[in-house]
Amino acid sequence: MGKLAIIGGTGLSVLDGLNIIEQHTVSTPFGLPSNDILEGELHGKTVFFLPRHGANHTIPPHKINYRANIWALHQLGVDSIIAVAAVGGIRQDLVPSILVVPDQIIDYTYGREQSFYSENFSVDNHIDFSYPYDESLRQSLLQSGLNNKTKIIDGGTYGASQGPRLESAAEIKRMAQDGCAMVGMTGMPEAALARELNIAYASCALVVNWAAGLGDGLITMAQIEQTLAGGMTQVKLLLADVICSQ
Repeated sequence: MGKLAIIGGTGLSVLDGLNIIEQHTVSTPFGLPSNDILEGELHGKTVFFLPRHGANHTIPPHKINYRANIWALHQLGVDSIIAVAAVGGIRQDLVPSILVVPDQIIDYTYGREQSFYSENFSVDNHIDFSYPYDESLRQSLLQSGLNNKTKIIDGGTYGASQGPRLESAAEIKRMAQDGCAMVGMTGMPEAALARELNIAYASCALVVNWAAGLGDGLITMAQIEQTLAGGMTQVKLLLADVICSQ
């Protein structure tokens, strides 16, 4: 593993213990990324950190400049990305507070820029996206789960919804029929853009609630925030172990 970046999602706007070496303000052909990119050391290893929603979580999922985020990390020489995400559980074993490393994705988003080559496309810009997540990086996350005695689910299809609203029960029923194990709002086009630049990409997802229609009663942000508070502690331990193994 060369230069590793962590993209922080909901609940992870700060990487605890990161000794900041430099704060990069990066301009890209696609505009500005969500935030300055922090370069620092954690347990003696260099890592880059970018909060996907901005430092104060002010950018909604459908307004994130995914192209600028991935391009900025590429400009800094990053060749591996672990993307942290909060998701809703659809499959029966994806209960709130469990960690999961997805292995497939279905894109239900719309209106988002999907490619770096939208304005200047040629036939050789098509990418193979059969397996969206880098298997070596996935295995690093799973091994770190074992190292920390953290229960973590291997595999599952991530359904990427548009947001910022949560899904309807009917939409979740359709996703379940399509084979989705979880639902989130930021998995695409982030994964595909990383593939376009040949950056190894994997996701570490924390299930923060049952998806719409699958739990008891309505989904509340108070419940989600409570699950995030405990679950992100496990995510941070996992990330620290992956970084140490570089």
